[in-house]
Order: sequence, then structure tokens, then C-alpha cells
Amino acid sequence: MVDIARSPEFKRKKKIRQILYGTAALVVIILISVGVSRLKPAAPSVERSTIWIGTVKRGPMIRQVRGSGTLVPEEIRWIPATTSGRIETILLRPGAQVKPDTVILEMSNPDLQQQVREAQLAYQSAQAAFVNRKAELQSALLNQQSDVASIKAAATKAALTLEAQDKLYKDGLVSEIQFKQSKSDKEELENRLKIAENRLIISTEGTQSQLAPQEADVDQKRAAYELRIRQLDDLKVKAGMSGVLQEVPVERGAQVQAGAPLARVADPTTLKAEVRIAETQMKDIRIGQYAEVDTRNGTVKGKVARLDPKSTGGTVGVDITLEGELPSSARPDLSVDGTIQLEKLDNVVFVERPAFGQENSTVGLFKLTGDGEAIRTNVKLGRTSVSQVEILEGLQPGDQVVLSDMSAQDSFDRIRISG
Repeated sequence: MVDIARSPEFKRKKKIRQILYGTAALVVIILISVGVSRLKPAAPSVERSTIWIGTVKRGPMIRQVRGSGTLVPEEIRWIPATTSGRIETILLRPGAQVKPDTVILEMSNPDLQQQVREAQLAYQSAQAAFVNRKAELQSALLNQQSDVASIKAAATKAALTLEAQDKLYKDGLVSEIQFKQSKSDKEELENRLKIAENRLIISTEGTQSQLAPQEADVDQKRAAYELRIRQLDDLKVKAGMSGVLQEVPVERGAQVQAGAPLARVADPTTLKAEVRIAETQMKDIRIGQYAEVDTRNGTVKGKVARLDPKSTGGTVGVDITLEGELPSSARPDLSVDGTIQLEKLDNVVFVERPAFGQENSTVGLFKLTGDGEAIRTNVKLGRTSVSQVEILEGLQPGDQVVLSDMSAQDSFDRIRISG
């Protein structure tokens, strides 16, 4: 085989063609890379069954707030120890039905028993002193009354004697000196009678004031004795009201001081709901607003009765009085949900409340476009309720939006909804 010699011109043209082909290929690769880099990322696909879609509406919207809490009795009574003592017997335990005279537990106090005896003796002694003093004063009055009677009799006799001597004096049968003596005796007895009568009146009127110190001492000793008797009787601790025994925070053998809580009794027939509301939602709650309490076995109507003046753990206590009939399962400490109606808004644009977004804030929601996709749309929210929120800007009645938590798609402005 014979090699054909290539001319230098041929080799040069071949090299130029190779360079052109390589340059063209490089340009094509660069153009493809630039085009690919400018393509938008593919929209992620989301199953319709896994998301929550709501429709924007126009009309009335009721603003509500909700909180959780428990049912508590409106009438609760703590029974304190009226005196110190030792717990001897606990007759009833929490849950027992009680009446006002039902004995819950019994205490002992030997010192109190001694004090009762001493108070009794002091009272009896004061009574005896009062009776003696009263007898003395009555005896003195009787003596004065006797003196008055004697002087009155003598004055009457002197008056009769003077009257007789007056006739005899006129007839000259009695001397003038004798007549004047009888007249002087009569006047003296009359003066003595007036003095004795006045003294008797003063003594009679002063008897009560003279007895007052002894009477006050008797009252004081009686009050002290009755107090000791009540304290002794209170060693048998009674419920004091009809209801259910809720708590007995003492044990047998414990030594308690006066004022220590011994038992708690509540009336289970009158219950109220104590719910906790987030402090950020308290600004529009007012006493008297309509409320509903869900007992898990029925809903009961009520009204806001009290607002706790302080906040605890980011929530505020709200008392709701119940106006409807409670279900048979209702009992103290039952967990409930309370919903308070704040106001009714007329002719507003609203949608069901999304998984995120606070009152008067702007959030990004995916709005359905009708072609199987949803695009992120900035939506300005207004006033909120438990399950609805007012729309101020960004959506119109009839729009459909994804209300589920879409934080996993934060990097995308559109999604495809499948299914």
C-alpha cells in the first residue's frame, strides 16, 4: 500500500475545521448551561387530602376567645380550728355528703376542759355576788321603806293630836305652850317624812346603778363561760353547711393551732367555670359578656362574672357564671372549655383562621389559581376570632387559600396541588 503525501495547505485547513468545530461545541454547551441555570425550579407537589383549604367569605363574623379551665363551686367554706387541739378521730373523708350538723372529725384539748370548769366557777361566783348585792340593796330599801312608814304614822298621829288640841285650846282647856308644842311636833314629823321619802326615791333609783358593776361582771363571766363551752363543742368539727366534703388536710394525731384549716366543704349544686385566657386576648373581654361552657357532655350558657386582676404564666383567670342546667356528669374540678363572645362584626371579609398569623399582621398564604396550582400571596389580617379571621387586604370573597402550616414550602412561591 502506498502512502499519499498531504500538502501543507490541506493540513492547515483540517486544523482550522477542528478548531471551528470545537468552538461551536463549546458555545453550544455554554448556551445550554446558561439556559438551564435560568430555568425556575419545579413547583413542589402537595396532595390535596393532606392540606386544609378555606374559602374567603363576606358577611357577619362573631369574634370569640376561648380558654380552658375547671368547674368550681360558687360556695366554698373552709372550716378552721377555733382552738388548739389534737386530732383524735377523722370520721369522714373527701367525697362524703354532709349537712350543717354533720361531724367531720373530733379533737381533744385537756387544757380547754380545765378552762371550761374555771370559767363555770367564775360565772357562778359572779352570779352569787350579784344575788348577794341585790339582796343587800333590797334589804336597805325595805329598811328605808319601814322608816318612811313609821315617820308617816307618827306624822299622822301628830296631826290628829294637833287637831284635837286646837279645839281644846279654843275652849281654854289646853295651854298655849302645849298647843304650840304639838304644832311644832307635827311640822317636824312632816319634814322628816319628806326627807325620808326623798331618800327612799334616791335609793330606789340608784339600786340599778349600784347593781350595774356586779351585773356587768356576771355578763362578762357568762360570755367567757359560753365561749369556752362553744370551743369545747367545736372540738367536734361540724360541716356548717350542706354539700360535699372536698378536703381534710389533717391526719389523726396531728396537733393543730387555732385558725388552722381542718376541712373544706363545697356546695356542688351551684358551680361556675374558672377558665384561663391568654393575656394577649384579654383587652376586649368585659364583665357581663355572653359565654358558653363546654363540659364535654353538653354546652351550658353563661356570662362573664369576674376578671382576675393579675396575670399568671401568660394567662388571666376569668369566672363564668352558669345560667343553664348542668349535665348530670358535672362536678367540681371537671375540665371544661369556655368560649366568650366579644362582638358581632357585620359585612366583613373573613376566612377560617389559618395555622399561623396574629391579629393585625401580614402573612403569606397560598391562593389557589384554578389550574391546579397555588401562588404565595401576601394577606393582611385584621381582627381574629377562635376559628375565623378578618381579611383586610390580599384576598377577595370566593378566593380559596391553603390554611394549613406550609412552612416546609417557605422557599417556594408556588406549589402544585394534586389529587
